[in-house]
Amino acid sequence: MKNNISTFYIEDYITFKIKMLNWCRRFNIFILLDSNGYYPEQAGFDWMLAAGCKESVSLERGKGFDKLQAFHDKHKTWLFGHLGYELMHEKKDALPETGREVDFGDGFFFIPEILISLKQQELTIECSSLFPEAILAEIHASPAVIEKPVQEPIKLKHGITAETYKEKILALKRHILRGDCYEINFCQSFYANDASINPLFVYQQLAALSPNPFGAFYRLYDKYCLCASPERFLKKTSNTIISQPIKGTAKRNLENEALDIAARNYLLNSEKEKSENVMIVDLVRNDLSKVCTEGSVQVTELFGVYPFPQVHQLISTIEGNVNEDTPFTAILEACFPMGSMTGAPKKRVMELIEQYEQIPRGLFSGSIGYITPSADFDFNVVIRSLMLDASQKLISFKAGGGITFNSDPEQEYEECLLKAEAIRRVLG
Repeated sequence: MKNNISTFYIEDYITFKIKMLNWCRRFNIFILLDSNGYYPEQAGFDWMLAAGCKESVSLERGKGFDKLQAFHDKHKTWLFGHLGYELMHEKKDALPETGREVDFGDGFFFIPEILISLKQQELTIECSSLFPEAILAEIHASPAVIEKPVQEPIKLKHGITAETYKEKILALKRHILRGDCYEINFCQSFYANDASINPLFVYQQLAALSPNPFGAFYRLYDKYCLCASPERFLKKTSNTIISQPIKGTAKRNLENEALDIAARNYLLNSEKEKSENVMIVDLVRNDLSKVCTEGSVQVTELFGVYPFPQVHQLISTIEGNVNEDTPFTAILEACFPMGSMTGAPKKRVMELIEQYEQIPRGLFSGSIGYITPSADFDFNVVIRSLMLDASQKLISFKAGGGITFNSDPEQEYEECLLKAEAIRRVLG
């Protein structure tokens, strides 16, 4: 069936987005991708909402990308969904201890019933079963506020103690000294049981406190991901591929301009931070070289310092070109999981991550994004994200950093807390 498509002008798009979020709560599956005003020329939209599910595909380890390719080949339409970190693992991890991790599965994509996007106050609504004008009227009739719920205090628990975390960092540094790896991303987890929260309200609070260019609000039945990610994993436009890994973090000081500039300059001048960044750049270049045409992979920006509300980040950009007949899943498979959340060499550090973290990462350090009818795509890195299982009243989130031989365990622990600060604050 041919979709109905209409375009409208939206003057107060901030209020409209609140109404739209209230309206989309009726759907069991939806994804909002929100650039929060950053780089709309790169994203192609200010925000995009995929709501409702016409058909879907669940991905399993060992054949996940084959299933995704076949599903897209069959329908050749918009797909939205996620790739879980363990999708590339050969075996099933031991299940986490009950009541500690929200489980989204290894991967899931769906064809939306309704697709709504905004770019520079121009709103486009695409759907097959309703007229866009009717959907627009329903959204306009929805509440313009998200009421603050009465919420019990959240009692956060640490997956491991600070002492255990630092002991693991020292053990990983011994692996680096032995030559097992050069850099490894190590994460710790936080969780809370009996946690009743309004995910829409908490997402709005998180987006206001920590707006980031690759934010997402994702519902998959009773599971929610509230994502405030600053990082792009991979974007394909025609035959051009772009990756923008983040390595290097410095806390901002918005109350003191001189200290804030000093934090920025620290990233520019820190040999430790730059060495971490360049290791991941080399890893991404190697991954892209597996699928890009010979000689096309280039670093177009090295050590760019980008300000975000909580932190300055050191971001590099790598680009390459692929042949037109290269399957989009071959590109994703060559690069997933992303180098910034694994380390170098990738295969060995993934084994060490499984050994030392012990609990599966799941959606964290996986990816949320979309695939177009022409097989272009854009995917984020799921970090700075809160997971909710509404049925189990369980919330969980993770934070981590890149470990090198020069890493100080105490500083690494503090960096984890810094990256988790926005989520901790919105949870009170």
